Amino acid sequence: MDQSPAAQPHSGGRKTLSHAEIRTIISGVMLAMFLAALDQTIIATALPTIGHELGDLEHLSWIVTVYLLTSTAVTPLYGKLSDSYGRRTIMLVGIVVFIIGSLACALAPNMLFLILARGLQGIGGGGLIAVAQTIIADIVPPRERGRYQVYFASVFMTSSLLGPVLGGFFAEKLHWSVIFWINMPLGLIAFAIAHRSLKRLPRFERPHRLDFLGAALLVTATVVLLLALSWGGIRYPWGSLPIVGLIAGSLVLWVLFALRMRLAPEPLIPPGVLHNPVVRMATLSACFGMGTYIGLTIYLPVYFEAVRGLSASLSGLALIPLMAGTVVGATLSGRTMAKVKHYKRLPTAGLLVAMAATGVLALYGQALSITAVEIVLGIISIGLGTVLPVTMVTTQNAVAPHQMGTATGTANFFRSLGGAFIVATFGAIVLSGSGVTGAASFEALGEAAAKSGINLADVFSHVFLAAIVGFGLSLAFLLALEERPLRGAAVKAAEAVVAD
Repeated sequence: MDQSPAAQPHSGGRKTLSHAEIRTIISGVMLAMFLAALDQTIIATALPTIGHELGDLEHLSWIVTVYLLTSTAVTPLYGKLSDSYGRRTIMLVGIVVFIIGSLACALAPNMLFLILARGLQGIGGGGLIAVAQTIIADIVPPRERGRYQVYFASVFMTSSLLGPVLGGFFAEKLHWSVIFWINMPLGLIAFAIAHRSLKRLPRFERPHRLDFLGAALLVTATVVLLLALSWGGIRYPWGSLPIVGLIAGSLVLWVLFALRMRLAPEPLIPPGVLHNPVVRMATLSACFGMGTYIGLTIYLPVYFEAVRGLSASLSGLALIPLMAGTVVGATLSGRTMAKVKHYKRLPTAGLLVAMAATGVLALYGQALSITAVEIVLGIISIGLGTVLPVTMVTTQNAVAPHQMGTATGTANFFRSLGGAFIVATFGAIVLSGSGVTGAASFEALGEAAAKSGINLADVFSHVFLAAIVGFGLSLAFLLALEERPLRGAAVKAAEAVVAD
């Protein structure tokens, strides 16, 4: 990688960059971050159309879960690769893999091909955000993070608001594959900008051993368990040999993964970090809270289109309150956290409000107008948003500075893993509750449910009840979280927080 003399680190190991140099480097990672962030939001409102056109609703949730799984598993590997071979090189590799995966998705002739292509896309997407966050940590000290927060906030705000609308519009007015074709020009522009601007980035090589076996065990254990969730009660009875065998096989693989974490020289997830009770409770709270939120973002468009009869583009607009409210809640909570001693009170109240609002959807969703549903979704997302900065900042506050990156990565890791599980769970509730196997469209889903005397609105009431359980688990772990005084760097991080 090219380096100008100005980019060479001092003997102390780090080079203090000017504001102009930092801004140039950030411009190189912002589009890459936007590319990955947009792909997480644009897919939601296009899912019903994809399932209809490919004639497969049964495996629809796998389009999301496989992306979450692969991007989650490779995140720690990308961090270590960037330590060994340089941030710029690995960022460019991630962009290329993401573009290839997007091309394969756009050309997918059937659901199986699309699911496999999404897995490849996730391998690239997981690297984009992971390396981008590492680059930011390299060049922006915690005390100056607020100065550059507007750049990061704009990326996630724009993707959260633009993604659902674009996904619905492309699926309805053009073709669902356009949501992947659009990554071609964006990816090439991101590659060109990153290639040029990241030449200024200092290099700090720290060779690592890569735990590929740990990553393989994690992905395999998760996929096997998700297959049991997807097939149980639909393809096979829950007590049948295939489902019991899958659950038993997953349990064995999880035990092997736990042993690998203890024995590997550099495990995928360092067990020492999870031994910290604050990190453990904060991570579990974020896992269930954010996981439930991801599940709602995926299945609410299905609810809007299958139950409420909205078009794909209108369902994208209807999803905006859920996407935008988390940023409001996170900003409010982060600023409050920096100023008060008992910073758990606001997110505790926020989760209680989110649970109550979700209960309204579960009990009275069919009777509410679309406008009322939108208001309820905004309340849910604001309440949940108050949890996100508290779980992240307390995690960073509870570990030594040299463990901060590992602890942050571990928290993000389990947030994505929780999302994969809960998306699969919501999918199992919708399909098994509808009493249908292999439906090719929502019309077929509705007809099959009607023949069985099932109202789809009642099925989604069970989804909302499951969401209450998810938020409740998040609340339980939050209440068990120890409130420790915030260090100076943690206070700055809380003041500059944004939901991502």
